[in-house]
Amino acid sequence: MGELLVVRPGERIPVDAVVVDGLSSVDESLLTGESMPVEKGVGDEVYAGTINGAGLLRIRATRVGGETILAQIVRLVEEAQSSRAPIQRLADRLLTFFIPLVLLVASAALILWILLGSPVRGLTSFVSVLVVACPCALGLAVPTAIMVGIGRGAESGILIRHGGILEALGDIEAVVFDKTGTLTKGEPEVVEIIATGFHSEEEALRLACIAEKGSEHPLAEAILREGARRGLDIPDAEDFKPLPGRGVVAEHRGRRILLGNRNLMELYGVSLEALEDEARRMEAEGRTIIFLAVDDVAAALFAIMDTAKEDAGEAVEELKALGLEVYMLTGDNSRTAEAIALELGIDHVLAEVLPEEKVEVIRGLQAEGLRVAMVGDGINDAPALTQADVGIAIGSGADIAVEAGDIILMGEEIEGVVKAFKLSRMTLSKIKQNLFWALLYNLLTIPLAAGLLYPLAGFLLRPEASAAAMVASDVIVVGNSLLLRRKPL
Repeated sequence: MGELLVVRPGERIPVDAVVVDGLSSVDESLLTGESMPVEKGVGDEVYAGTINGAGLLRIRATRVGGETILAQIVRLVEEAQSSRAPIQRLADRLLTFFIPLVLLVASAALILWILLGSPVRGLTSFVSVLVVACPCALGLAVPTAIMVGIGRGAESGILIRHGGILEALGDIEAVVFDKTGTLTKGEPEVVEIIATGFHSEEEALRLACIAEKGSEHPLAEAILREGARRGLDIPDAEDFKPLPGRGVVAEHRGRRILLGNRNLMELYGVSLEALEDEARRMEAEGRTIIFLAVDDVAAALFAIMDTAKEDAGEAVEELKALGLEVYMLTGDNSRTAEAIALELGIDHVLAEVLPEEKVEVIRGLQAEGLRVAMVGDGINDAPALTQADVGIAIGSGADIAVEAGDIILMGEEIEGVVKAFKLSRMTLSKIKQNLFWALLYNLLTIPLAAGLLYPLAGFLLRPEASAAAMVASDVIVVGNSLLLRRKPL
């Protein structure tokens, strides 16, 4: 590790690494299932198996060989595909009764034909019943569907730890989402600026950026990002003084810039009357409010909010359409939580929940008789992910949360949760279809092989035809499972 490598345009990246020079787009569809290339620059991580676009990248290796994310995914999928789902026990129980029953039917057919004076026909029936009733189709019904389902998930950036999770997901009744970083982007953004008549919106933003340039506060970063997005020139302030719990005071070209909350404005005697109505409206919408004053005169109001992911609202609607109850769990205040929930169409909101209380919330829902899936990405979500009937971890989140998840979504899109539920239901449907076909096949062919129709139609299923029918039955089961690969999620 630590070696420097050059990745030319169109080449496959051989190791997990950090970009040290260059700019390019990278096709990460192999890992995340996302078809759109991702822009990569200095400091960004790139992963083994992904394909570099049109730019030249110099990278420093961080994980190689069996330690790469791709190698870990391969191991996880291999282990999951070899696991046994609980529904497999149903097939095993059927086989426990099936084999003795087949032997009984074959022996009864042999004895009956001998008693009727046709020992050759009896022997033919005996062999035909044993051949046609080979339990292969029953044995293949569950594992083939599980294997294809897990593989289909991996292709879509959904990693499932073992086959039982696909079955458990099909029984889920409620989905609980953590808010920050799961339903929302996890980065505060400036969503609205209201300037007084003394300053334009752009000038107010520039002054706010000058004041915040030396700050590392998350809200300061949101303002600076907005200034950078608009291409503003941000000079350094001559003086900068942070006031914890209030905001900052800066000096620029002889003007005093105040940027912070109401307490800061009150401290310097700034009247907020011109902005008060807009401030109350924004606070009612769950936004964080930052005031700007220049030379102790109110100049602007900034509304900052951790905005919802683009696909979150649509994903919530799809989950509800699947018959699932959707909950949002957050440590944020009720007003902010209600605003996000209203935007996304979430009916059940649990706000101001401490990290250690999240497990109790999950237990409470389970005590009500609900089977619960938890979706999260942070360290504080790990205990709740473990407590839930199914834990779904966002792959870009903390390592401990990913380790606690039964399902890992390689991308950040909430649509991956919807796809996981659809995949579970499709896989379980294929298993039921396979089992139904295996049982129907045996119910139809065993009587034919035993000679039930011979007295009526002169038809007896011979051993060679029985063998062909048995093979055809297995092919149908495997083929039906493989159809999962063609179904859109």
